Amino acid sequence: DPRVSDWPLMQSPWPTVGICLSYVYLVKYLGPTLMKDRPAYNIRFLMVFYNFAMVFISLYMFVKLGIYGWFGKYNYKCQPVDYSNSVEARGMAYLSWWYYISKFLEFSDTIFFVLRKKFTHVSTLHVIHHGVMPMSVWWGVKFTPGGHSTFFAFVNSFVHIIMYIYYALSAIGPQMNRYLWWKKYMTTFQMVQFVLIFVHSFQLLFRECNYPRGFMWWIGFHAVLFWFLFWDFYKNAYKCKSSGKGGPKPSLASMCSLDYEQVSNGHQKNGTIVNNGTNKTNYSNGIHKTHKNGIKFKDL
Repeated sequence: DPRVSDWPLMQSPWPTVGICLSYVYLVKYLGPTLMKDRPAYNIRFLMVFYNFAMVFISLYMFVKLGIYGWFGKYNYKCQPVDYSNSVEARGMAYLSWWYYISKFLEFSDTIFFVLRKKFTHVSTLHVIHHGVMPMSVWWGVKFTPGGHSTFFAFVNSFVHIIMYIYYALSAIGPQMNRYLWWKKYMTTFQMVQFVLIFVHSFQLLFRECNYPRGFMWWIGFHAVLFWFLFWDFYKNAYKCKSSGKGGPKPSLASMCSLDYEQVSNGHQKNGTIVNNGTNKTNYSNGIHKTHKNGIKFKDL
């Protein structure tokens, strides 16, 4: 699209590729290495501010995408790209570019995990989801900043409103856990969005539409990929089953806890987890103490 050719990062895909690869290296290797011997940072206020800011950014994009198209002007069955310089067409192109930029802002989700030393939260699902999105959206902004493909951004922005509200409340502190019972349903909601995107994209297989078929496959493939990744997360997070040795699968450890790890009585202190009267603490000097039912055991 000649309208976006001079916009930042639109001249070539390689800067975006470089940023995405740098993100993966930072959160999977460099960040954990630098934080290994450092205490976790207390960035609660920064996280609260960031998550509420993302709520408003997502809300703005959702409303604007609706006004420029998906609240009635666009056809949900087939919507060609408007490459004109009309207010609606240029507005949709601008929003497509800002949606692309927002994918870089979302890298902060993972960076916060690293700074807080929540390394188990930096899962394959999380890194793939965040690392792939900017590159995926770049092609849409470059060639089709409007029309059928923006349905993905429209639905995803709405889901992100709900998602970042959850993250913002969670970041306030453990006292908010009583209000976060709907996490399971939020994950289900995220999976529903991928079904909607999949159906909306692949319906073009059965009807003629002046829209590039390549982007139909591109967006549909991502919807299928992310649905299976989120389904795997859903099974492991909400249907966690013990392995043969009685513990959860190591690779699923981060999937079986919230951002603020919770235990059955709702208490956590100084890394000590209290669960049904059992208190277990591991000490770095090699001494392991176990308190159970009022009896203390010490093993050297």
